[in-house]
Parts: sequence; structure tokens; C-alpha cells
Amino acid sequence: MAEPRAKRARIERGEDDYMPGNIIEIELQNFMTFNHLKCKPGSRLNLVIGPNGSGKSSLVCAIALGLGGEPQLLGRATSVGAYVKRGEESGHINISLRGDTKDEQINITRKIDTRNKSEWLFNGKAVPKKDILQVIQRFNIQVNNLTQFLPQDRVCEFAKLTPVQLLEETEKAVGDPQLPIQHRALIEKSRELKNIQLSVERNGETLNQWRALNAELEKDVERVRQREELLTKVESMKNKLPWLKYDMKKAEYMEAKEQEKDAKKKLDEAAKTLNDLKEPIEKQKQEKAVLDAKCKKAGRLINENSKRLTEIMSNESHLGVQVRGKYKEMEDMRRQEESNRQRIIKAKEGLAAAEAELENLPPYEPPKDELENLKAQILELEVSANNKRNQKSEKERLLGQKKMSLRNCLDRLKDMENTHNKCLQALVKSGTERIFEAYHWVQEHRNEFNKEVYGPVLLEVNVSDRVHANYLEGHVPYYIWKSFITQDPRDRDFLVKNLKSFDVPVLNYTGDEGRAPLPFQLTKEMHSIGIYSRLDQVFNAPYAVKEVLTNQFGLDRSYIGSKETDQKADEALQLDILDCWTPENHYRWSKSRYGNHFSASVDAVGRSSLLLCSLDVGEIEVMRSKKMELEESVCVIEESLGSFKNDLRYLEEEAAKFHKQREDIIKILQHEKKKRREIESLIDQRRRKLESLDKEDDLDTLMAKLLDQAAKYNIQRFHCAMEVKELLVEAVSFKQSFAEVHMASIEFDAKIRDLEVDLKQHEKFAMQASLHFEYCKKEVENFRQQLSAAKRQAESIATITPELEKEFLEMPTTIEELEAAIQDNISQANSMLFLNNNILEEYEHRKNQIEDLAKKLEADNKELRRCLAEIDNLKENWLPTLRNLVARINETFSRNFQEMAVAGEVSLDEHDKDFDQFGILIKVKFRQAGQLQVLSAHHQSGGERSVSTILYLVSLQDLTNCPFRVVDEINQGMDPINERKMFQQLVRAASQLNTPHDC
Repeated sequence: MAEPRAKRARIERGEDDYMPGNIIEIELQNFMTFNHLKCKPGSRLNLVIGPNGSGKSSLVCAIALGLGGEPQLLGRATSVGAYVKRGEESGHINISLRGDTKDEQINITRKIDTRNKSEWLFNGKAVPKKDILQVIQRFNIQVNNLTQFLPQDRVCEFAKLTPVQLLEETEKAVGDPQLPIQHRALIEKSRELKNIQLSVERNGETLNQWRALNAELEKDVERVRQREELLTKVESMKNKLPWLKYDMKKAEYMEAKEQEKDAKKKLDEAAKTLNDLKEPIEKQKQEKAVLDAKCKKAGRLINENSKRLTEIMSNESHLGVQVRGKYKEMEDMRRQEESNRQRIIKAKEGLAAAEAELENLPPYEPPKDELENLKAQILELEVSANNKRNQKSEKERLLGQKKMSLRNCLDRLKDMENTHNKCLQALVKSGTERIFEAYHWVQEHRNEFNKEVYGPVLLEVNVSDRVHANYLEGHVPYYIWKSFITQDPRDRDFLVKNLKSFDVPVLNYTGDEGRAPLPFQLTKEMHSIGIYSRLDQVFNAPYAVKEVLTNQFGLDRSYIGSKETDQKADEALQLDILDCWTPENHYRWSKSRYGNHFSASVDAVGRSSLLLCSLDVGEIEVMRSKKMELEESVCVIEESLGSFKNDLRYLEEEAAKFHKQREDIIKILQHEKKKRREIESLIDQRRRKLESLDKEDDLDTLMAKLLDQAAKYNIQRFHCAMEVKELLVEAVSFKQSFAEVHMASIEFDAKIRDLEVDLKQHEKFAMQASLHFEYCKKEVENFRQQLSAAKRQAESIATITPELEKEFLEMPTTIEELEAAIQDNISQANSMLFLNNNILEEYEHRKNQIEDLAKKLEADNKELRRCLAEIDNLKENWLPTLRNLVARINETFSRNFQEMAVAGEVSLDEHDKDFDQFGILIKVKFRQAGQLQVLSAHHQSGGERSVSTILYLVSLQDLTNCPFRVVDEINQGMDPINERKMFQQLVRAASQLNTPHDC
């Protein structure tokens, strides 16, 4: 449904003959050609006549600009400052409009200056421009509509308006205010209608094509579905196959359980039989144990008797030996009586010889002076050796310290070299794949360079602070970190030639880079905004490397600030700081080459991925020098330690010689003392022997003692013989008792053996039954595990449901038959061959597309019908009104042309539903023989176009609902006749009731 049309209120003249919105007064100050101008237009037709340059067009420009217009619509200057009178800084336009009543007066002032600034006043109060535009819109003043406001420089543009544009301007200027709104709505709806119609047409064609394609595929799709049904049936059969295997395993399991029960029953029977056989054996063993105890007792008595008999026999034998010994002694004493006398004589002679030898032994005096001298020399050598040992210990301690320092140095150097590897690896990860080869090549050829070569630069730069590393890496381009720096042009050429294949840059530092680095100095103003350092001060590097980085990338002009700097970043530019880093942002200012203005950019600070791996190369060189010094120190200390060892060995050898000489003297002294003691001991021994020989008893006394002793031994032998007799009688009794008990025990042994043989036979049967039972248990467990595995396998493939169980009942019941059925169905499915294996997928996909497209087509048709209904509704409201309006314009336009003795008409150019092509055609004929032709620059002269334009505007006079219209230089190009006729028409139109006043 179209919105109800709102009729625009008709503007009527008041008692003072003015209409609301008429211009009552215009005042200009320093505007274009005027220093000051004040004029009061009449209520009807106002003509401004004057020569060129007198300010006619200036007045038109003032009306346009003073009522909210932009400079562009005048076709002159594009800036408002150009309308200030030359030589002045500012000016103003003051326009007074009549309000709705005679007493209401609206004053609009626009102040302008050469800086293109405007200030608006409404009734003397400053207001924004939008308030002024609301007032202008209230009276339907359209300074941008050529049918209401036609400046001099845009007269030609009116003739260039296309029929479509002329219709749009006419709709805005005259008639119902809903006409342009409805027209724009119809244009939008017609575009929407075209899009929908195009979509419906395309979708309909596509839908028909897809349906035709699917119709061609239906037979093949049916065969594919049959094949899929066979394969689905195969899958169902394959799902039943593990359940059949499960049933088979279940039957095997139940059979094994039955066998286990039988084995358990046999084992229980064998165990009962064993218990029945073990009872009599235990009784027999108990009785045999009693007999064995008696046998042991008898045997023990026999052994005790035998032992006692052996002791007595041994005692008697010993006594016999004693008796015989006594008799032998008596015999020996008779034979040795004579030899004793000879022994005493020999003992006395031996004593005399020993005493004579002791008396003749010369005395031995030890060499005391020589011993003291040797002792002093030995002491002196030991003192020297101890000193050497202390010095050797000190050197060994120092050597240990140096070696420990050397090991620490080597470990530290290794860690540093590993850090080098980390840095090189970081370059590899960032895209420089052959940096390792380039670095090693440079190291291997260092002796061929004329001066020191540095690189890659990443290895030469050391940044101790992580935040500063972020700044430096963000400031310096990536290519510099993989670069090598030389200090001689020949070295540069040599490196470029050999490192070309490694894709690494080579830079040459000559020592004269064209500018000296700025001294590092921070002012109080810099400190006040948080600046605390500069980028060239936060890292260490060899001089040449640092100079290259500083000169090429302006590190001495990049400052570092704190978080406070973020808040005061605008003040940095006032301190001539054009580059600044903070923890969060990187600020840069650049000065325009074509002016003095600055442009700023702010980027976020990124994280460093290269510099945190780097290490100070100077520290590595220091560590290498320290390593060489430690190695030299170790060599010197080891040589000194070898000298100390040689000196100590010499002193120890000399001391050993003196010790040996002293020990030889002491040994001689000890030998002499020992010889004298041995002679004195021999003399004392011989004296004691002689005394013992003198003290011995005489022969008769000794013989009587021996006879008494022999008699006593014989009596003891008799008593022993009597005890032997008693023991032999007792032994015979014990052996007889032992024999009886032992024979009874043998009989029990035979019985027990027979019973045990039978028991072993049954034990063997019981063992076999037990083994069989264990085997059955293992088989049951094995079958149970197989059953569980088969069940898990079956459940993983298919879970039994009532529907699936019903399907299984229709399938073969044995594994062999089921496998055969599966193979038959697979063969049948494989026999159905297709060139396109995805035909069903394509068919289903296209079918879904057809359904979706059909739904979309139905929705588009519904939308098409809705759009057509809306267009028809809008058209019913818009087109009749527009036709009526154009007919009224045509009536006035034709009448005005007839009065000028020429012909003209205005018609509506309709294009069905192409509302964006609707337009107004102005056709004119200025010659009797000619035909009506569309107004254009190709068919009419300039004067004819001017006449047609003003007459068209006059035709709109009684239809226009606006307070005034302005036309500038409309008579340009007219001859005097047409100029007079046009003026007469203009006066007549302006004289009608409630028409806008014209200027």
C-alpha cells in the first residue's frame, strides 16, 4: 500500500502583496564587486539591468550562498573565500525573508572570509548551518533546482538536461511533494523487479536443465541402488558372520565346561581312594617306628659297650707299653753308666773352650764421628727434600687451579659458540637457509682478508635489555642482520664473488659516511616527557658495525621513552624528535616535501625473534684470549713441576745413599754384639749342662724306682682284663636282643613297601586326574577368553537389536553357507559396472539442488508478484498525477509558444515499467516549414534554447509552490524580437495571483 499523499500547502499572498518566504531585503558587505549594497526587491517581477561587470550576477550569487547553497552550484569558484571582494579579509551576506505574517521577519546572515570559513546568524544569533537549512526547507526554497534557481553560468546546463533529469527537477519544483518520493520508490522497485525477473528466468532455466540431467541418470541410479542394496545385504551378512563365530565359540566353551566337570569328578574319586590307602600304611609305620626305637636303643647299648671295651683294651695296651718301657730303661741304664762319665769330661772341656774364645774375642769400637757426619748430611738432605716437596705441592695446587679455570673457560666458550649456533639457526628459520655455510666460509678464509671482516651482524650486536632488543630489531631492516661488513673494497669484492650463492648482503665501511653522529645529550624537556635514552646507546658492537647501523638507519635520531611518553607523544615533535620508541608504540613523524606540515604514524612494538639469541662477540674474543693465557700458564707450571720432581728425585737418591752407608755401619756393630752374646750364651748353657750331669742319682736307686713302677702297671693290667671279660658277656646279650628287634622291623618294611607300591600306583592315577583337570580348566579359560573376544568383535561390528535379529533369521545359519552367500552377492554387485562411480552422489546432490532451487524459484515468484503489486499500487498513485501535471505544463507551454507565433509542446516520455527512463520531452518549432523537434544543442540555436527555457520556466509559474525564482542572463543569445515576446510572457505570468516573485 502506498502512503497517502500529503498535499503541499499553497502559498498565498498577504495584504502587503508579499508571499511567505519572499526576499524583502538583501544587504551585501565586501562581496564580489560590491563594497556595500542594500536593495529591497518588490513583491512581483524584479529585473536587474546593467552593463557587463556591474554586479548583476554577484547579486544572484549572494542569494544562492546566503540561503545555504554551496559554491559549486553557481558554476564559478569552488570555495566560498573566492567570493570575498579582492583586497578584503572578510565579508557578509544578509537576507531578510517575509515570515508567515506581515509582521514576522526572518533575517539570515552568512559571514565569510578568505580562509574559506563561514559563520551563520539567524535573527542575529549564531546557529549551525543545519538550522538555516531547516528554515529554507520550510518555505520550499531550492537553490540547487535549476527550475527555481538558474544562475548565469548554469543556463547552458539547463538545456543539457536529459528528459529524465528534467522530469526529476520538475517533480521537485512543482506539484505534489510525494511525486519525487514515489518516483524514486518506483525506480528502486523496478530495479528490484528486474533483478527478480532475471533471477526467476535464470533459475527456471537451471532447474529445467538439472531435471533433464537427473532424468537421464535415473536408470543408472536404479542400478546403482540395486548394487548398493546387494552391498548393504553383504554388510549385514558380514555383521552376522562374527555372531556365528561367537555361537561356535560358545558351543566349544560349553563342551569344555562339561569336560572340566568330568575331570573334577574323577579327581575327587582318586583323592578318596588315596586317603583310604594311606591309613593302614600310617599304622604300619607307627608300629615300625616303635621297633626302630628299640633297635636304636639296643644299638646304642652295643656301641657304648664296644666303646668302653675299646677304652679298657687301649688302657691295658698302654700299661703294657709302660711296663716294657721300664724294663728297657733299666737295661739302658746299665749300658749307659759308662757313657755318663765320658759326657761330664766332654762338658768340662767344652766349657773351657768357650770361655777361652770369649776371652780371646777382640773388642769392637763403633765409628761415632762417621755416624754423626752421615746423620747430619741425611738431615740436611731431608730438609731440602721437604722444601722441594712443599714447593712441588704449591705448584700442583696452582696447576690444579689453572686447569679448573681452563675447564671453566672452555665450557663458557662452548656455551658462547652454542649461542652463536642459536643465532645462526634463528637466521635460518627466518629465511636465510645457507647462513651457516657463509659463516664457516668466512671463518676458514679470515687469513686472506686485508682488514677485519664482521658478520653476520646479528652475531656482532649485543643487547642486554629485552625491551631495547624489540626496539632495535623493529628499527633495523631484516636484511642487515644477515649481512657481512668489510673495511676494505678488495675484501668486499672478494666476499661478493664468493658469497653470491649464499644469498647474503655484503656492506663496506670506509670510515667516512658523510655525517658525524649526534652527541648523546638529553635535555630537561626530553626528561619531562619520559625520554631517557637513544637507540644507538642501548647496544654494543664493534666500531665499524655500530657506525654502519647508526649512519644508515639513523639510530642516533631515534629516542627511547617510557609509558609517560605515550601520554605526551604530541610534545615530542616540538622537541625536534621525529622517531620515538615506547614500551607499547613506535612513533614516527615525516615532513612533507611540498609544504611545512607533518604527518604522523603509530605502530605497535613487535617482539624480537633474532636479537635475544645474540651474544657479544668481543666477550668471545676475550674468552679465547683467556683460554690461550691459561693454556700457556699450565704449560709453564707443568715444566716447572717437572724440574721440581727431578730435583726432589736427586735429593731422595742422595739421602738413600747416606742411609745405606749408615745402615751398613750399624749392621757391623750389631753383628759384633750378636757374636759376643752368642759366645756368652754358649758358655752359660754348657755350665748348666755340666751342673745337671753332676746332680744325677746313682744307678741302684734308679733301678729300684723302675721296678716298683713296673709292678704297679702289671696290677692295673689285671684289673683291665677282668673288666673286658664282663663287657664281652654283656655285649653278647645286647646283640641277641638287637637281632630279634631288627628282624621284626625288616618284616614291617616289607609290608609297608608293598602298601606304598600300591599307593604310588593310585597316586599316579590321581596325578593324571589332577593334570587332566588342570588342562580342562585351562581349556575352559582359553575358550572363555576366545568367547569374550568373539563377543567383543561381534559387538564392535553390530549390536543385536530385534530388527537385526529378525534379519539374521533370514540368513544362512552356518559359517560356510554364510560366506558362500556373501561371495555370491559380492560377485553379483561387482558385475554391475559404471563409468562414473559417483553417479548416485551426483544424482542425490543434484536432486537436493533441484529441491532447493524449486523452493527458491517459488519464493522468487512470490516476491515477483508482491513487487508487481507494489509497483502497480505506486504507479496508480504516481502516474495519473504526473500525467495531469505534464498536461497542465504542456497547455501553458503550447499557449505561450502560440502567442509568440511559434509552436511547442511538453510531453511525458513513458517506458512501461522502466521508471528510471521516464522523462519530459520539450519539443519546439521556430519555423513554419519545420516540424516539432526535441529541444537540444544539435537542433536549436542558443537564442532558441533560451526562449524555450524561459517559456518552460514561465509554464511552471502557476504550478510552482515556492516563494521566488531567480534567472540570470536568460536573454543571452536572443534577438530583440524574441527578447520582447519573452518579456511580455514573463510579465503576464508574474502578474497572476499567488505566483512567486521573479528576479
